[in-house]
Amino acid sequence: MTKAERADYVLNKLEELYPETPIPLDHTDPYTLLIAVLLSAQCTDERVNQVTPALFKKANTPKKMVKLSVEDIQEIIRPCGLSPQKSKAIHRLSEMLLEDHAGEVPQSFEELEALPGVGHKTASVVMAQAFGVPAFPVDTHIHRLAQRWKLTTGKNVTQTEKDLKRAFPKESWNKLHLQIIFYGREHCSARGCDGTVCGICTTLYPDRKRAVKTKK
Repeated sequence: MTKAERADYVLNKLEELYPETPIPLDHTDPYTLLIAVLLSAQCTDERVNQVTPALFKKANTPKKMVKLSVEDIQEIIRPCGLSPQKSKAIHRLSEMLLEDHAGEVPQSFEELEALPGVGHKTASVVMAQAFGVPAFPVDTHIHRLAQRWKLTTGKNVTQTEKDLKRAFPKESWNKLHLQIIFYGREHCSARGCDGTVCGICTTLYPDRKRAVKTKK
């Protein structure tokens, strides 16, 4: 198969498997989504969803969040890991939303990435899932699968994002990035498949004998 044929197969197969793509992080608006995505760094979505109800019960808006101390926030989010850095980022970005954006989450990559604790991937998730702007957030699942399916030559998520944006139609990006994540968790995990086990890997590369090592 050519790269274009592989991309087409993946697109159709994932649409067949995951016609619905619920957002994995529980939230009610762009602000709570932004906080949840920030908390998900090096933490599972399941753990984030266990922690955020207590946080959002106390503070589900920037105005309420800044009334909490950094220590208050840290105590609640401790199970997510990296709580010292994340609590400071949540408090400061909430202040900045009030100071610079009238308490609203900005709708541009540049303004989002200027907030503490918000990198390109977090901004991409918010732009895609809160505002419907085409984006292709690349996490470890997507990076690993894109390499197994030879849809990227990238050794990092930045290059993988560029390659996937070239490989797939823009209108598919927001749904597809979730579909790939779902597939990676269910069928093509780091330990469950090495590029020679799951259905998509074996269909794309039926003669592959060696495991595919993910380039970081």
